[in-house]
Amino acid sequence: QLQLVESGGASVQPGGSLRLSCVASGFSLDYYVIAWFRQAPGKEREGVSCISRGSNTDYLDSVQGRFTISRDNAKNTVYLQMNSLKPEDTAVYYCNAQHRATHVDYWGQGTQVTVSS
Repeated sequence: QLQLVESGGASVQPGGSLRLSCVASGFSLDYYVIAWFRQAPGKEREGVSCISRGSNTDYLDSVQGRFTISRDNAKNTVYLQMNSLKPEDTAVYYCNAQHRATHVDYWGQGTQVTVSS
C-alpha cells in the first residue's frame, strides 16, 4: 500500500519546538518533491515548505528562519523542524509527495500542531 504517514504533532507553548516526520511506505521518495502544507480551522490549506530531490528548499515567508525542512532518502523520510512556534502556526500539517516527472502525488493523513499558552 502506497502511503505517507506524518507524526510529531503535539500541543506546545509559544516559543517551543517540534519536529514533524513524514515516512513513505510502498514507494521511494527519491524522485519526489516533498512539501509540507498546513490547514488552520476556517482557512484554506497553504504550502509551508518544500524540498526537491537535490535538497533545494523553499519556505512560506511567515516561517522562513524558524522552520527547516530536510530529507533522509535512506530512511524514506522527510522532516520539518519547527522552532520559535507561534499561535498562528496552529494547524493540521500535511505531507505531500509529488513525482517530479509524472506529477502523481500522495497525501498523508495529517498531524495536529497546537501552539497555545
